[in-house]
Amino acid sequence: MSTATTERPQAQPNPPEGVKKKVGGGLLDPKQLWISLPDALKKLDPRTLWHNPVMLIVEIGSVFTTVLAITDPSVFAWVITVWLWLTVVFANLAEAVAEGRGKAQADTLRKAKQDTVARKLAHWKPGANVLDETTVGATELKLGDFVVVDAGEVIPGDGEVVQGIASVDESAITGESAPVIRESGGDRSAVTGGTRVLSDRIVVRITQKPGESFVDRMIALVEGANRQKTPNEIALNILLASLTIIFLMAVATLQPMAIFAVGEQGFGTDDAVLNANGVTGIVLVSLLVCLIPTTIGALLSAIGIAGMDRLVQRNVLAMSGRAVEAAGDVNVLLLDKTGTITLGNRQASEFVPVHGVSVAELADAAQLSSLADETPEGRSIVVHAKSAHGLREREIHDATWIEFTAQTRMSGVDVDGRVLRKGATSSVTEWVRSNGGRIPDDLKGIVDEVSSAGGTPLVVAEESRILGVIHLKDVVKNGMRERFDEMRRMGIRTVMITGDNPRTAEAIAKEAGVDDFLAEATPEDKLALIRREQEGGKLVAMTGDGTNDAPALAQADVGVAMNTGTAAAKEAGNMVDLDSDPTKLIEIVEIGKQLLITRGALTTFSIANDIAKYFAIIPAIFAAVYPGLDTLNIMRLDSPTSAILSAVVFNAIVIVALIPLALRGVQYRPSDAATLLRRNLLVYGLGGIITPFVGIKLIDLLISAIPGIS
Repeated sequence: MSTATTERPQAQPNPPEGVKKKVGGGLLDPKQLWISLPDALKKLDPRTLWHNPVMLIVEIGSVFTTVLAITDPSVFAWVITVWLWLTVVFANLAEAVAEGRGKAQADTLRKAKQDTVARKLAHWKPGANVLDETTVGATELKLGDFVVVDAGEVIPGDGEVVQGIASVDESAITGESAPVIRESGGDRSAVTGGTRVLSDRIVVRITQKPGESFVDRMIALVEGANRQKTPNEIALNILLASLTIIFLMAVATLQPMAIFAVGEQGFGTDDAVLNANGVTGIVLVSLLVCLIPTTIGALLSAIGIAGMDRLVQRNVLAMSGRAVEAAGDVNVLLLDKTGTITLGNRQASEFVPVHGVSVAELADAAQLSSLADETPEGRSIVVHAKSAHGLREREIHDATWIEFTAQTRMSGVDVDGRVLRKGATSSVTEWVRSNGGRIPDDLKGIVDEVSSAGGTPLVVAEESRILGVIHLKDVVKNGMRERFDEMRRMGIRTVMITGDNPRTAEAIAKEAGVDDFLAEATPEDKLALIRREQEGGKLVAMTGDGTNDAPALAQADVGVAMNTGTAAAKEAGNMVDLDSDPTKLIEIVEIGKQLLITRGALTTFSIANDIAKYFAIIPAIFAAVYPGLDTLNIMRLDSPTSAILSAVVFNAIVIVALIPLALRGVQYRPSDAATLLRRNLLVYGLGGIITPFVGIKLIDLLISAIPGIS
């Protein structure tokens, strides 16, 4: 005897897919500043600082002013020297804080990489029941070795399950507490070293070389040890170095030109001659440091590290900074339909009865036949009958449940003298005919209509009578149309990839709002599509998890492999999503865009920032030599000494003030390139000019109030 009821526990609703998660980065933490300070001081070593030519020049200038302050001490000289050194330390601090956040994540990952003992199999063959095992250290495993792992044991290295099925706890890697299933064959065979088997036994073939495990690579990446500068970052560094050299040459010639103008050409007064000769090395170094692009030079590395960090926070491992940067320049997104655009599990959306049958009768039979069906489709039929037709709180006694099999392609129930079945059209109609029934004339039209709408028809019958059709709909995730609208505003074209027939694919694509679709797609079709787009000068991003996706992942500019996928897929892609969430590709593109926007915004601010400093320092230093320059002293600073001090202090403080923005990233809003440029110039260009005027004037007022300095 069995009893069933339609009052099932309700699944917790998923958060709306259209609601964007915040691209985190975290504000500047004073505790993190203090922890990172020793690393910032270590970076003062010129052998470390040489990769940042702008800050290397500042450090050389700081050494020079220190020597001058020792040989000819004064309050002004020592204050300038201290703030120049602070400028270098603050720049190093920005990078150290960004790296420190990664090191904290690396420490967590190291806990997963413990000294694990491996049960190595000497001679393993598929189907072997007798296992000849020896115990070795996990670090001794080599590529191609086989190990056996039982429930409660830690998987000793990255590999693929070649025998068995098990529940695996991957929380040490992904942070998700829910266990996952790993089994031999298919696209969910990959396992990661450091994760724990919770049930059953599996045999794993090691796919890593010693010291090159997934965790090893991730630790090195988040710590910054393997971070290489991206092409755009290298180009910007070359530009900053060129500007620095130009300003260095310009500043070096200022004093000789002033002396020549006064002594040889007769400009100025006797006081001007003294002023021209009195432009000390400390003043010239201060001028140089304030005029070169120190702000972006100090923050450039931190911006790149923080971009990688934001991906790691989303459980995405980028194999290189180039991949993150490419994500920001993507023009075409290839998205799988199932699990990405749609929920993946078809849901009951409508009961369509044949002629002579009421909707209520069909709903009753559909729900009865699905009460013991634990598939997502079966549960959705029960819920739809309850919500749309009020079928609740029914108790069933003495029922015989018929489970679905690949042979019958039907499921159902025998209860109270009724024999109910639901399943594929061909299977149910054949079953009805075998019971002496006839097929209604309108059944074919209903089935064709459901199929043409992109749905799946399930026919419901009671012994020798067809009752109607359940319309199973491939449900598009909430908010996907809005997300694709955002992609279009950014100039990104979306293409849905599916194995469905063209009519079904077209219906789903229209509902989801994608720009194009590729139906009945094969691995070769995906690869050809990517190459075709790239030949047109486009950058392409895609996701995949199977071995058959590997060629396309390798060809794509941004290839995101699922962590649950095969080793071939993960090796082919340049990113791995530890959560195996295909929709995350959209967020990856947004993070890449945010990285590029942040770098551009702070570069604009830095260059604009320098413009205001010209009006602070140059008139203060040379107004006596060239009286006409006094008209540029629009800030009306207290004295040349306070003007120079104010500019140097502001130059150092603004670096610390911008560290949180560099780490968090500029707020991302989907828009086209022209809108982004206007916003960049208005907010960070104009803001970069106004902020120093206000900041330097306020600092000047404070300095002028301190006796003995100005």
